[in-house]
Amino acid sequence: MDKLVINGRKRLSGVVEISGAKNAALPIMAASLLAAGEHNIANIPKLRDVMTMGRLIANLGAGFHLEDSRAILDCTAIGNYEAPYDLVSTMRASVLILGPLLARLGKAKVSLPGGCAIGARPINLHLMGLEKMGAKIKLESGYVLAKAKRLKGAQIYFDTPTVTGTENIMMAAALAEGKTVIENAAREPEVVDLANALISMGAKIRGVGDSVVEVEGVNRLSPLDYNIIPDRIEAGTFMTIAGITGSDITIKKCRPDHLDALINKLQDSGIRFHKVRNGLRVVGPERPAAVSTKTMPYPGFPTDMQAQFMAMMCIAEGSSVISEKIFENRFMHVAELRRMGADIMIEGGTATIRGIDLLKGAPLMATDLRASASLIVAALAAEGTTTVHRIYHLDRGYEKIEEKLQRLGAEVRREKE
Repeated sequence: MDKLVINGRKRLSGVVEISGAKNAALPIMAASLLAAGEHNIANIPKLRDVMTMGRLIANLGAGFHLEDSRAILDCTAIGNYEAPYDLVSTMRASVLILGPLLARLGKAKVSLPGGCAIGARPINLHLMGLEKMGAKIKLESGYVLAKAKRLKGAQIYFDTPTVTGTENIMMAAALAEGKTVIENAAREPEVVDLANALISMGAKIRGVGDSVVEVEGVNRLSPLDYNIIPDRIEAGTFMTIAGITGSDITIKKCRPDHLDALINKLQDSGIRFHKVRNGLRVVGPERPAAVSTKTMPYPGFPTDMQAQFMAMMCIAEGSSVISEKIFENRFMHVAELRRMGADIMIEGGTATIRGIDLLKGAPLMATDLRASASLIVAALAAEGTTTVHRIYHLDRGYEKIEEKLQRLGAEVRREKE
C-alpha cells in the first residue's frame, strides 16, 4: 500500500495534460460487449478501475489488453455471462455490463454491488427499466439473475436522474426490438460520450444530452473505434489546486464546456481563466474569496468536485456554505481537513466553512476517491508536511497525479507504507 508525502506552500506553474475520463471509459468498455469483433478505444486512462473493468470483460471470454493509452478488446466470443462478486465488489461500475449482456446473450448474472463509502447507490432503477423492456429478473444469493429472449422497446421514467441507470438502459435498448424512450435521463458529458460511442457503432439514438433520450433498436452493431473525452473532474481538481495555492497552471486537453457550473463558482472566488489552444490557463488569487454552492445533477455543480472545492474554501476569506444534494454521506473528508486546522461545521447535508489563514500539515487517511483528491488539494497549500495514507482510492480515478504535480513544481512523492 502506498502513501503520498507532500510539502506544501509552493506556488506551482507549468502545463498539465488531462487524462481520458474514467467515468466515460468504463461504460464505453462495457459497450464493447454489444458487438462481436475487435474494439479500439483511445484516450484510456491507466487506472485501477479501468483494469478491473478489463478483467471483468476478459472473465466473460473476451480478449483485453492496453497499448499505451488505447484499450483493445476482442469480444468475438463471449462464452460467460456471470460477473462474480470478487470483481464487482471492488468497483460499482461493474453493474454496467448487465444491460449489454442481456441485450447480446439474453441472460446475465451480475453480483449486487453492495454498499458504498459515500452513501447507498441502489440499482433499482436499472432493474425497473430492464423489466419494462421484458426482462425477467430475480435476486438470488446476492446476484441479479436476468433473462430475456429479446428485449423490447419501452417507455421508461426515472424518478431521479441516474448516470449508470441511463447508461445501462441505453446500451440494452441499442439492440432491443422497437423504440425505447428514457425520460428524466442523466445528462452528464460521460452519458453523452457513451451515446456518441454507441452511435459510432451503428446505434440509433436521439436527444443525446437532453432529459429525454430515444433509442431505436437495431439488429446488430459494429465494433468500436472511438476516442473518449477528457476527464472533467481531473481538470476541475487542478483548477482548485491553482485556486488554493495562488498558482498559474495551464490545463491542456480539457473541455471547459463540461465545467461551466464549477468555473462560474471558481471565478466568483477570484480565479482567472484564459482560453488557450486546447485548454485553459488558470491563475489563482492571493487568497480565494468564500463562495457558497450546492451539488446538483449535471449541468449543476458536480458532486465529484464538492470535496476539492471545500478544501479550497478552508482558506478562503469569509464563510461559505456547501450543500450536498446527491449523496447522503459525502462529508467524510471533513474530519481529515479538521486535522489540518480547518473550521467546518456539519449539519445534515450542509457544511459551513469559516476560512482560516493557514492550514497545517498532518498525517491524513483517505476514505474515498474524491476525498483523497481534496486532501491533496489541501496539503499543497498547507504549511509543513502532510502524509496521505490509503491512496489506493486516489489511484482509482487519477492517473499518475504525483508525476503531474511534480512537473508543476510541487514537492510530492509516493512512498510505500
